[in-house]
Amino acid sequence: MSMTEPRIFTSLDELRAAIGVPLGPSQWWQIDQRRIDLFAEATGDHQWIHVDPEKAAAGPFGSTIAHGYLTLSLLPAFVPQLMRVEGVRMGVNYGVNKVRFPAPVPVGSRLRASATIAEAAEVKAGVQLTTVVTIQREGGDRPVCVAESVSRFSW
Repeated sequence: MSMTEPRIFTSLDELRAAIGVPLGPSQWWQIDQRRIDLFAEATGDHQWIHVDPEKAAAGPFGSTIAHGYLTLSLLPAFVPQLMRVEGVRMGVNYGVNKVRFPAPVPVGSRLRASATIAEAAEVKAGVQLTTVVTIQREGGDRPVCVAESVSRFSW
C-alpha cells in the first residue's frame, strides 16, 4: 500500500460522513537509537531496555526498544499525513481516551500509521473529533500502538 494524500475536511458534516472510512497509510518513519535516547533524556525514562544496547541484546526483545510513549508521541507527525481539518480558527489536542501498545518497537524499526474517525460531535466550542490511530511496524503482525485520540476544532 502506498501513501495517500491527507484527506481534507472543512465541516462537521464532512467529518461525520467519513466515520469509519480508512485514512492512510502515512509515510514510514524510522526509529533509531538516537531518537530513543533523546526521548529518554526528555522524559527521564532511562530503563535499560530502551537505552543500553549491550544489555538489551541479551534481554527479552534482542535489542533496545522504543518507549511506548515515544511511539504515542508520533501521532502529531503521522495524523497530518492522514487528515487535516481546514478553515478552522483553532484546533487542539484534547486528550486520549484509550491507548494500547500490543507489540514492541525494536530499534531500527520503520513505523507508519492509519486511522479512522470514530466520532464527530458538536460541542459548545465547535467540534470534538475522536480518531482511532493505529501504528504498525514494517514486517510486524500486530500493531505497535492503537490510540483513540480526541481533538477539538472551532470554526
